[in-house]
Amino acid sequence: MTTLTDELTITPLTVPASLDAADAADFLAYAELNRRVCEHDAGIAELAPPAQELLPDWLDSTDRLQSGFIAHLQGRIVGTVTLSLPQEEGATTAEFDLLVEPDAWGQGVEEALLALAEDEARQLGRTSLQTWTLHRPGGTGRALVPATGWGRVHETELSTALETAGMQLEQVERTSEFDLRGDLTPVEARLADALAVAGPDYRIVSWTLPTPPELQDGYARVLSRLATDVPSGDLAVDEEQWDAERVQRRDKRFADSGQTVSVAAVEHVPSGALVAYNQLVIGSDLTGVTHQFGTLVLKEHRGHRIGTIVKCANLLRWRGIAPESPRVLTFNAEENRPMLDINEAIGFVPVSYAAAWQKRLD
Repeated sequence: MTTLTDELTITPLTVPASLDAADAADFLAYAELNRRVCEHDAGIAELAPPAQELLPDWLDSTDRLQSGFIAHLQGRIVGTVTLSLPQEEGATTAEFDLLVEPDAWGQGVEEALLALAEDEARQLGRTSLQTWTLHRPGGTGRALVPATGWGRVHETELSTALETAGMQLEQVERTSEFDLRGDLTPVEARLADALAVAGPDYRIVSWTLPTPPELQDGYARVLSRLATDVPSGDLAVDEEQWDAERVQRRDKRFADSGQTVSVAAVEHVPSGALVAYNQLVIGSDLTGVTHQFGTLVLKEHRGHRIGTIVKCANLLRWRGIAPESPRVLTFNAEENRPMLDINEAIGFVPVSYAAAWQKRLD
């Protein structure tokens, strides 16, 4: 236990074997705090995964190491900091998430947790410390422009704390929303047009997790490119190593968390390789919000309307999987104009923003 004052203490976050275990209270409180902070900062509580969806990633550290700390002030939980570190050999990054109760700012909680995150990253040999802040549209206060020059957000208590700690604003992402309750006929028409442009060299391949064995190697190859093929500004990026076994581990974590995942991919027929994919994900409540996770078209296959194909195909497929889900949420970098153009044409609209911060530790 690290004692800062008689009132403020920080202890390691206990990771329970299950959510009904006797020691699960702090992990459940961490997930609930995450939800309150997302509602407070972005106005979208659903950006925070419930504890059921978080736990499998914490229990399997094969691909990413998760660790965390929880702060108590005068007997109540007032903050957490969690770290996620890729496990590839030579990885240099450490991503952290700092959560503070809205009424607990300015009492030393944020400074203590930030210092702890940096100390942990240094001890683990990481040279790039990264995090994200959430922002409502049309905020007040000082406007912050990232190093990319694309987009802007307004300062928050957390962004100010990060600046004070020496972190730099590198990138702004847009959170966009698609209304699933409307008529999908325009999506069908857009898909048909895109398929006509792509021609017979490209075809749609779709599945619901788990990934069929015959697709695991190809899916692994395209997943490995997400980290390096999307715009990331000056953020340090670790290349990810994927194979069929890692796909299987990921599929299992989704299953253990009660999530349903639909994948729409595009195969390049002449080579037989998967060259694009889109994922839609929902929790055990099929009437809840849907999240669009990774979407990628390999650089060498861009310019054939393939991004439109995977997005539209999966939205149409999703109607049969979660017909009562009201909306889809997704993130895209503001400088990723080609993907934003696709989203806007389909009908996605901006609802909030996120900002990427980095501190070089070398």
